[in-house]
Amino acid sequence: MATRVLVASPRPAVQARLGAVVAAGRGLRLVAGPPGASLARLVETLRPDVVLLDLHGRRPDTVAAELPDPVPTALVVLADAPGRARADQAVERGLARAVLPRDATSGEILAAIDAVVAGLVVLHPEALGPRPRREAWPARVAADPAQPLTAREIEVLGMLAEGLGNKAIAARLGISSHTAKYHVASILAKLGAGSRTEAVTIGMRRGLVAI
Repeated sequence: MATRVLVASPRPAVQARLGAVVAAGRGLRLVAGPPGASLARLVETLRPDVVLLDLHGRRPDTVAAELPDPVPTALVVLADAPGRARADQAVERGLARAVLPRDATSGEILAAIDAVVAGLVVLHPEALGPRPRREAWPARVAADPAQPLTAREIEVLGMLAEGLGNKAIAARLGISSHTAKYHVASILAKLGAGSRTEAVTIGMRRGLVAI
């Protein structure tokens, strides 16, 4: 079933451009309502899976206030300046599942939509600030027992055990390589693994991967 995506922007030109991006996306269906309809009304009547929302200088909480609480659909937000503070606020308060800059590429937008549909949170590098030097990153992170793997992640873990790369995993599951990459990163973080091989080893010990 196609993912229903509603594009919302106060600017007709941006609305048209984003609509064209969504219409060209694999497995996506662009839905639209009458001009001038409120965002809340469109969400209520069209029931989209994802809303691609152009903030155009507005605050995420101001726009989300137009919607029921909690927000009944996944929001992919395009912000003029997606700084760390704004991105953290939008995600932590449940106002958005993805925060991208207004000039995000078509590929970044489509990857973000795929990711939020898969239940992931997406932050653009611009929202994360300066990246620390490579040697500052720990070799591995502590596993978080409060975050068990999802059914899809267990499926992807099994494919890692087969030695499949991101592109092969994406092809088998019918998803984008970007989404496959997000799944792999999530698996490593949840298992506290520093590599794919270590993730598979941990998965085997936990009975998540058939030997």
